[in-house]
Amino acid sequence: MSAIVLLVLGLAAMAAGYFLYSKFIAEKIYRLDPDFQTPAHEYEDGVDFVPTNRFVLWGHHFTSVAGAAPIVGPAIAVIWGWLPAFLWVVFGTIFFAGVHDSGAIWSSVRNKAKSVGALTGDVVGKRARSIFMIVIFLVLLMVNAVFAVVIAGLMMNFSSAVVPVWGAILVALVIGQLIYRRMLSLPMVSIIGVVCLYALIGIGPSVPLQMPAEVAGLSGNAVWILILFAYAAIASLLPVWVLLQPRDYINGLQLFIGLIVLYGAIVLMNPTMVAPAFNDNVPAGTPSLLPLLFVTIACGAISGFHGLVSSGTTSKQLNKETDARFVGYFGAIGEGMLALAAILAATAGFATLADWEAMYTAFGQGGVNAFVEGGAFIIHNGIGLPEATAATLLTVMAALFAGTTMDTGLRLQRYIFQEWGEIYNQAWMKKPVIATLLAVGSCLLLAFGAGGADGSGGLIIWPLFGTTNQLLAGLTLLVITVMLVRLRRPMIYTLVPLCLLLVMTIAALLIQLRSFFEQGNYFLLVLDIVVLVAAIMVAMECASALKRSRAEMVAEQK
Repeated sequence: MSAIVLLVLGLAAMAAGYFLYSKFIAEKIYRLDPDFQTPAHEYEDGVDFVPTNRFVLWGHHFTSVAGAAPIVGPAIAVIWGWLPAFLWVVFGTIFFAGVHDSGAIWSSVRNKAKSVGALTGDVVGKRARSIFMIVIFLVLLMVNAVFAVVIAGLMMNFSSAVVPVWGAILVALVIGQLIYRRMLSLPMVSIIGVVCLYALIGIGPSVPLQMPAEVAGLSGNAVWILILFAYAAIASLLPVWVLLQPRDYINGLQLFIGLIVLYGAIVLMNPTMVAPAFNDNVPAGTPSLLPLLFVTIACGAISGFHGLVSSGTTSKQLNKETDARFVGYFGAIGEGMLALAAILAATAGFATLADWEAMYTAFGQGGVNAFVEGGAFIIHNGIGLPEATAATLLTVMAALFAGTTMDTGLRLQRYIFQEWGEIYNQAWMKKPVIATLLAVGSCLLLAFGAGGADGSGGLIIWPLFGTTNQLLAGLTLLVITVMLVRLRRPMIYTLVPLCLLLVMTIAALLIQLRSFFEQGNYFLLVLDIVVLVAAIMVAMECASALKRSRAEMVAEQK
């Protein structure tokens, strides 16, 4: 099959989802009110609460939730064939992710921009809140620790990406000043930022910077990880308009340009899907398609991490409540487009089926490497760009998104410690610097405590990320559903997605439980049990709250 067919079908379905379905959800279910005073105005402080242009905020939200996950997940899941991955990404984006992301923003905005964890205490109960906060902390710990490893690995393996990745930070700092201090128009600033960013990508291959294999007894990879956490700690304390917003915004533009280049190359080259629609010849040890597909592809279809960003940073910057549709739902559409590109690059970016099978020799392989190699092959053959330059472009794209997610993730982890300080009346924990140090310390403890001198400890618990992350998405949908019932609004549009998600996630946790036991991996076995028990307990608490709300509604109608 031609890759163009899938490209057109996927983009057309997502466009219909945004223009039709998201409008219905925004107007009839969430009933977004343009006159509602958002927390960004009510609590404006110039640091975390900042009313923001919806296009700039979309850039922050989109690049924060995107990261490397919508590339890695789909590019691994195609081992089962391209059709299951394609269907889950397209329909998951339209009916799951968009509803989840915009709903998380709406629910947080309507509750003083509280995070979904803290909000659970008000909507469901204190016991559910305590459990939920632990699940959230685990997800953020995994994201921050692992993305640091991913970025460090990319910079060790692709030295041409070092200058563009770090140069983008300087570009973002300038962009922030131009927008908020010099008050330049957004289109002008956008052009300046994109030109500078792509100039850095052009310079990168000419000025490769390679970290030494060993520095002061630490591996080069470990040094990059320490540098990344030092940077993320500083970035998480700066006002959002100084670095977080402009960096995310300019990266969002860069991604769309990168997608246009990749999509344009697909149209010009017209590659064939060399991978099978359903792969009957999977490598030995590959788990079953169901339920693992739904946890392997999280970002790009639906992801619990999105709810943390939506209720953690995005809700504090929303200028108008109606912007939640554009920022949240269209942000999910953007990520779905990236996941679609990953699927096409990882299945049509190889000359033959044998070349594709050589990449996918075991479950878990493919990922970023398949995306970069396949995408570079398509771009080179489609528009004639040298493969080395195309590979640098795609590597920088992946690294920048992982970096922006890490920036936001560490800020969110700081919020979690501050919220714990609020909940348990610990004033010292509410201080931003101390909360940030606790966040960084916990990540480094996992990275180096569990992983040793190379700092790869996050990879040890990464096998549980997919299930824990999807569990979080299901629980976020549960909170939104309870709110809708209390407001006497239809709940079917959130109830159906959350039921499917919880069933698939709990099934995946049980499968992993057996796998960890057979492998003798008792650390992950215990952690899996903890997550599974937390899932069941919060689900029961939410079901009880849902039952109470429906009973109250029936009583009022009599």
